[in-house]
Amino acid sequence: MKFGIFYELQLPRPWHEKSEYDLYHNALAQLELADGLGYDYAWEVEHHFLEEYSHSSAPEVFLAAAAQRTKNIRLGHGIFQLTTNHPAKIAAKVSALDLISKGRVEFGMGESASVTELEPFGVNFEDKRELFEDAVRCITPMFGDAPVEYHGPFHDFPLRNVVPKPLQKPHPPMWTACSQLETIRYAGEKGLGALGFQFVSADAAHAWVHAYYNAFTKRRDPLADYQPNPNIALVSMFMCAETDEEAQRKADGATFFQFCLRYYGQSQDRQRPAAGSVNMWDLYNEWKRANPDAASAALRGGLIGSPETLRRKLRKFEESHIDQVILLNQAGMNTHQDICDSLELFAREVMPEFHANIPAHEAWKTAVLAGQIELEEIETEAFAQRYGPKALNIQPVKA
Repeated sequence: MKFGIFYELQLPRPWHEKSEYDLYHNALAQLELADGLGYDYAWEVEHHFLEEYSHSSAPEVFLAAAAQRTKNIRLGHGIFQLTTNHPAKIAAKVSALDLISKGRVEFGMGESASVTELEPFGVNFEDKRELFEDAVRCITPMFGDAPVEYHGPFHDFPLRNVVPKPLQKPHPPMWTACSQLETIRYAGEKGLGALGFQFVSADAAHAWVHAYYNAFTKRRDPLADYQPNPNIALVSMFMCAETDEEAQRKADGATFFQFCLRYYGQSQDRQRPAAGSVNMWDLYNEWKRANPDAASAALRGGLIGSPETLRRKLRKFEESHIDQVILLNQAGMNTHQDICDSLELFAREVMPEFHANIPAHEAWKTAVLAGQIELEEIETEAFAQRYGPKALNIQPVKA
């Protein structure tokens, strides 16, 4: 099993003059540390206008800076919004980053999270899936050597040669964001890597892996002529410390992250309140004071704990044949020092055991893709819920 680290670049209030400066430079230092410790991937989101939750609206800039401070870690767009960027500009930026990083780019694609992000760019929430698929069809041939002309329902592109071209051929590995079981299946059907931005149990992961690989091997229907990328990665809240109690004490940001997801996720079209009208950090602390048991339960989920606790939990995910676990450490007000200490302890005490088993996993996957191992078609209804039993329960917000 491989391991990634994940960045939303969260920045709860109150802010000071250098808040964003410190946030960006601390994150780059953490990524540089992770590269030296042997982590496999670093994933960076693209979000717009989501105060406190994500200050990462220019991931290509952040990842380009990371490329100059690292040597081995894969640099992932997790994800590039295909709905708010022109296909030619995306292809050029991904290719340029691939050249700068010496071929380390992972190209994650997505639709965007909410009407709050889409509306300023003139995109209707109801059109986002069709727009996403049209953009994939438009972008894919742009990575090739020949000039491209494309005429689709959303993009009308005259004959041009989009330059530069990526170092990786035919293009960097392509992924798509998945937040529900339905989209995990969709990723498999389209032959794309699945970035599971959801917090699931090991049992649910087992069902999701079967759904993904069965769709990939039996029902594949790609959107365009791209290189298939059979991979499934799941995000998990993360903090590693010497004891479970210490890890939970340092991981309050994990609860803030979940609070934000639930607070906004239940509103219509995931629309946010008017800009500047909500202080999420204050609302979170108010909720936490009123719901101490729920806040405590949330910290017992995910990969938050001692090395032995994390080792035990990860063995279950390994048995489910997850390709990659993406560790979400930078959240809320988790401190830079605690994040670095967590990365170091996990890399020293836990990661080597699971890295050692990568060849066995790759052999299993090769057999599945070749049809030598047939995966059970699991009844997935019990695992279709977006939020697990330990997730926070937040009342819908009125935008």
